[in-house]
Amino acid sequence: MSRVFNFGAGPAMLPLEVMEKAQAEFLDYNGMGASVIEISHRSKEFDAIINRADELLIELAGIPDNYKILYVHGGAQMQFSAIPLNLINRLPARKASFVLTGSFASKASKEAARYGSMLEVASSKDQNFSYIPEFDPAKLDPESSYLHITSNNTLFGTRWHSFPETGDVPLVADMTSELMSRKLDINKFGVIYAGLQKNLGPSGLAVVIIREDLLEHALPETPSMLNYKTYAEQHSLANTNNTFAIYMMQLVLEWLKDQGGVDAIEQRNEEKAKLVYDCIDGTDFYYGTAQAAHRSVMNVTFNLSNEDLLANFLSEADKNGLYALKGHRDVGGVRASIYNAMPRAGCEALVDFMKDFEKRNG
Repeated sequence: MSRVFNFGAGPAMLPLEVMEKAQAEFLDYNGMGASVIEISHRSKEFDAIINRADELLIELAGIPDNYKILYVHGGAQMQFSAIPLNLINRLPARKASFVLTGSFASKASKEAARYGSMLEVASSKDQNFSYIPEFDPAKLDPESSYLHITSNNTLFGTRWHSFPETGDVPLVADMTSELMSRKLDINKFGVIYAGLQKNLGPSGLAVVIIREDLLEHALPETPSMLNYKTYAEQHSLANTNNTFAIYMMQLVLEWLKDQGGVDAIEQRNEEKAKLVYDCIDGTDFYYGTAQAAHRSVMNVTFNLSNEDLLANFLSEADKNGLYALKGHRDVGGVRASIYNAMPRAGCEALVDFMKDFEKRNG
């Protein structure tokens, strides 16, 4: 078997050590004679798994005592509905404010508009979401129940390098494509949520980190399985949760701890991204599609100055073991997603290929 460097945006590559451990335990977990996907979510063995996942998240992310960790069905896009259902009733005006920096932020705002008023505080749509717009706190309506941002924009390759100050308005952040990739001050946020499929595990589940005082505002019509309080009161086990995803997340977090934690992985991620951006910026053959001051560390987006060469670039890259580099249709070009599990060697191989392709076609 020859494994490729998987630059796919998600579901994304997982650490090889994690998958090998899961493979070794798959038929016989912890000497039980049964797979982890077969055991009850109420068993003592699974209780140990979910408790360990909690412990690792608290330790690695620095989660304060007044926050709850929830494992919520449906991935990040389900939270586009769950967030307004749980928060928009925090104040009588039922307003939610948004900074629109890409497709997912726009989708989240449309869901919020079902349950109250959606207020657009800032947007970068005017330049196809190639930058993070300036946030003016004076434009934030104090009657907003929350302000929602998407901290890293997977499609467009931009990132919030610093976060807005929102005063008494809780800041809600979709961190699907970067949670656990850089150090955060959790206290700045009312809610952080993320689908697992980028840096944390398989798809279909989201982790939600929520300040406890925000658990009391769900709309009366909120379904119980979208009510964050249900998850908080029953340790996310009111029904049969995605036990395998939680198990995989625990293994990924163990791996992250073994790598030196978030501080170490953040430095590694910065170094990987710099390799690729330096290659892009060092020639006129390639150009970045995100504005330099707002570039993502997780998703590097670029194109070829001669776009007629793009199809050959992608085809040759694939033959050279550089998998899933095609950019999203809303951006085009190339997208290299270099999440935590992408080794430096993958970025070096990409840069070597880019330089060779330019030499042969420039």
